[in-house]
Amino acid sequence: MQTILEQLEARRAGARLGGGETRIASQHAKGKLTARERIEVLLDEGSFEETDMFVEHRSTQFGMEAQRIPGDGVVTGRGTIGGRLVYVFSKDFTVFGGSLSGAHAAKIVKIQKMALTNGAPIIGLFDAGGARIQEGVEALAGYADIFLQNTLASGVIPQISVIMGPCAGGDVYSPAITDFIFMVKDTSYMYVTGPDVVKTVTNEVVSHEDLGGARVHSQKSGVADGAFENDLEALSEVRRLVGFLPLSNREKPPVRDSYDDPERDEASLDTLVPANPNQPYDIKELILKTVDEAEFFEIGPDFARNIVTGFGRLDGQSVGIVANQPQVLAGVLDIDSSRKAARFVRFCDAFDIPLVTFVDVPGFMPGTRQEYGALIKHGAKLLFAYAEATVPKLTVITRKAYGGAYDVMSSKHLRGDVNYAWPSAEIAVMGAKGAVE
Repeated sequence: MQTILEQLEARRAGARLGGGETRIASQHAKGKLTARERIEVLLDEGSFEETDMFVEHRSTQFGMEAQRIPGDGVVTGRGTIGGRLVYVFSKDFTVFGGSLSGAHAAKIVKIQKMALTNGAPIIGLFDAGGARIQEGVEALAGYADIFLQNTLASGVIPQISVIMGPCAGGDVYSPAITDFIFMVKDTSYMYVTGPDVVKTVTNEVVSHEDLGGARVHSQKSGVADGAFENDLEALSEVRRLVGFLPLSNREKPPVRDSYDDPERDEASLDTLVPANPNQPYDIKELILKTVDEAEFFEIGPDFARNIVTGFGRLDGQSVGIVANQPQVLAGVLDIDSSRKAARFVRFCDAFDIPLVTFVDVPGFMPGTRQEYGALIKHGAKLLFAYAEATVPKLTVITRKAYGGAYDVMSSKHLRGDVNYAWPSAEIAVMGAKGAVE
């Protein structure tokens, strides 16, 4: 028996090395952690229980039968964050570039099904080169199997994706179906087709970073909900986010002990909103002075900055916060802000997280660019999200709520439960000057 145990431990040690010391060193040289190191940072110490450590691919063509590495490019298992159960898969770039094979996909699908069955969040750490072309259509079928599980889990368990290296081709669609996507600056990128294909088809020359880097997707496209400086920061922030979320739609959001007196007065709020209706102010100051202990986890801070979305706590209870930002475009609603807020509202509704909405909106953004971009449909998405939501909805109008945007921003008419207004707030079809003219 002792010999068998020693052999088993030797196999485990070999599997933990992934693609070997040389490739691990290369990963570190790029400023990136390995797949296993990322899991160690993400989960509570000593909590990780791995599944399918010895799985290998089944390909026998193109010389692949001579290249078999235990784990086949992805590490899967379960552990805890803050003592609460989560499931995780982490793609290993040191093994076949993290490319997806049939066996690789089956490992991910298995852990997805376990997360869904047991009602716990799943977190995917992406660092891979797409499909393993030696396996042809079997790899494509594996992607579709993963996408199906993403879809079945949507609105049932929280799904979080962290892009920590390449994520191209079929790999990008799984994160796109999940609830939140975070990226690491300078080392991660996402795109459907890479720079070489772009050049061949359109004759356009573009770098990986300019085509699909963290800054592009967190600031321009809105694909990413946040961009962080390095692997450690990204994983630490994901841990913080999980603390706001329920394990599934069958559970209530977590309640944390609060040391912030719910009866406290914040005198500075009396002067926060300027008397001049055209003077901007920072709505984040109001948010930070309202939530417990000034802790606010913002979602999409660099995209559609004219609206603010994120999580905070009131008396220890997780809440979702949506707020117009007067500092950017006067807080007007446009295509991007409507999409951003609608997606966030629907997430909160799916997971029974109450909504707090701070309103200071002059209306919808006018112009041909907005109309040609289907502002009508995108604006309606936010209206639909608020109207559909059955979670508690509290609305505070801080300065103005004009026109159709008044209706859209969690008004009473969309089943807002409690609607407050600043003493100087204005609710109208339009401003006085516009009405006279």
